[in-house]
Amino acid sequence: MLLLFFQWLAQETQTRAFSVFNYLTLRTVLAAMTAMFFSLALGPKVIRWLAAKKIGQAVRQCGPETHLAKSGTPTMGGVLILVAIALTTLLWCDLANRYVWTVLIVMSGFGIIGWYDDWKKVVYRDPKGLASRWKFLWQSVLGLGAALFLAFSSNNPAQTELIVPFFKTIAYPLGIWGFVALTYFVIVGTSNAINLTDGLDGLAIMPTVMIAAAFVIFTYVAGHARYAEYLIFPYVSGAGELCILLGAIAGAGLGFLWFNAYPAEVFMGDVGALSLGAALGCVAVIVRQEIVLFIMGGVFVVETLSVMIQVGWFQYTLRRYGAGRRIFLMAPLHHHFEQSGWKETQVVVRFWIITILLVLFGLSTLKLR
Repeated sequence: MLLLFFQWLAQETQTRAFSVFNYLTLRTVLAAMTAMFFSLALGPKVIRWLAAKKIGQAVRQCGPETHLAKSGTPTMGGVLILVAIALTTLLWCDLANRYVWTVLIVMSGFGIIGWYDDWKKVVYRDPKGLASRWKFLWQSVLGLGAALFLAFSSNNPAQTELIVPFFKTIAYPLGIWGFVALTYFVIVGTSNAINLTDGLDGLAIMPTVMIAAAFVIFTYVAGHARYAEYLIFPYVSGAGELCILLGAIAGAGLGFLWFNAYPAEVFMGDVGALSLGAALGCVAVIVRQEIVLFIMGGVFVVETLSVMIQVGWFQYTLRRYGAGRRIFLMAPLHHHFEQSGWKETQVVVRFWIITILLVLFGLSTLKLR
């Protein structure tokens, strides 16, 4: 009898131990910790390898003079982030989930584009890298591919509506092709926005971490039928599994920040910025929170607008007056503040503070509907 009791107790303990790992929240926390561990553990080795291969940053001569000292700093460190995310996702995610694979494929595809762009900068010492038209072409192929897949794999019309935060009943039906267009612009736009912001030590990665962490809550709600109904969210079956991937992004990003904080030992490069932006954009589309991403990523949005305004005004005045004029001292916007007298660390930390406020504002849309 005693032997039977201990056998039963061992089986019950084993069953309960394994069932604990079915909890989404636990796996999300473990994913964040695992990804951070991979980043911290592999970081020094990756940095030494990049330095040995002379894969160093080529600094633009037209940029701020203070950045000339950064020339030669190892770049393409985004590979470290992607490896940490991929290993963690394969370890903790349900690999039968289509949304997990969609985001992973989009993230990897944009990472390959960024890798080739970085490689051209390193090998040929050309700060411009891959020609813009080719970069945009391949981004468009991936963005449209993801948009078409998400549009035609959804059987719920509510999953193709544009949800307006703070309002319970306002949702604009986009239709299939409207949804495809919106998805394309969100994925490609977010990817390039983070890439434009990644110009100072730690400037882009920390807001990315904060937004990814905040979106864990949105994906959890969207993938939970009861919570989605209570908070008036469109229910997206299977979306909750994206919590693990987002946790991995946040953990890997924090681990990378250890080496990317001022003065940076390694730069993320296009391979990291393009892929992380595409991943966040893809997740936002899946859970129908594109406007919330726009709010939380306000720093990325303003940085992108500053470049568009600067280039547009320069081209207009060049045609109109024969000489190009500028609105900002230098674009993107973080360089304008540097040229205004702010130290690099001041710009970075103040942009982080702004992002914290925007993320909190975005989180308030969960209940204020």
